[in-house]
Amino acid sequence: MTDIPTNLTQFLFEQTTRTEREWLEEQTTKNDLDLMTAFVAAPRFLSKKIVSYDSKSKGNLIPNLIGFQVDGWNLVRLTRVWLLLHLTPEPKEQFVKNIETLFDTAELNELVALYSALPVLPYPREWLPRATDAVRSNMGFVFDSIALSNPYPELYFSELAWNQLVLKTIFNGKPIHWIYGLDRRKNKELAIAISDFIEERFAAGRKLPLQIWRLVAPFVDESKHPKLISLLNSNLQIEREVAALVCFESKNLELLSLLSKYPDLELSIKNGELDWSKIESIPE
Repeated sequence: MTDIPTNLTQFLFEQTTRTEREWLEEQTTKNDLDLMTAFVAAPRFLSKKIVSYDSKSKGNLIPNLIGFQVDGWNLVRLTRVWLLLHLTPEPKEQFVKNIETLFDTAELNELVALYSALPVLPYPREWLPRATDAVRSNMGFVFDSIALSNPYPELYFSELAWNQLVLKTIFNGKPIHWIYGLDRRKNKELAIAISDFIEERFAAGRKLPLQIWRLVAPFVDESKHPKLISLLNSNLQIEREVAALVCFESKNLELLSLLSKYPDLELSIKNGELDWSKIESIPE
């Protein structure tokens, strides 16, 4: 059995009724096959209540894994992840076989739990093929379980796989700020792809999801000057703020000079009053 984080177990038990907790405690005495059966059978013994956990005020459920978030999960999903941590990790071949068996036989909600568990499972790189398959999935809940509020992609995806995840999130109209590690894994190839997307949207006169500019900002140059001027002169305050953030983060002398013509926006950035977190709260 993997060491089970105390915070995770305590939080899980706090969400349960007495009968549910007794069932959970009983599972801790079981062998791997019984645990796998419990993983599948969990909805028969537990409610599907939604759990709420604020890691900012309560601390991390998993030590040293800040991005592991369970807020908004249901109790069955949380329990399934917890049950997986009770599987015997040695020998490695048997553990991997057990997880693969669960993947091969899983229905939708079981898949969501499995992908949610990837960052906390032993041998994390063993699950890269499964994780990248999830990015290509047409099942929205499966895609969301790996792409949104999951630290696994930031920790283990190649740049190519990471970029595919971000681009699909954009194309699916999902909020990119829910991608854990989004700002830390900005890269030039992704910025080029998003720049092409911006060009296509502008040419077609279509609305842009404003948050995507944050991924372009560190790599943008004067070629985006006309579009940024257009945004800076927009009637919408939010568009002016986005353009100002892009100019400020670009470090491009021409764009910084452009920003200086809008001193109120420049000052609010320098004072820490305006950053991308403000843009996150605006629906696309």
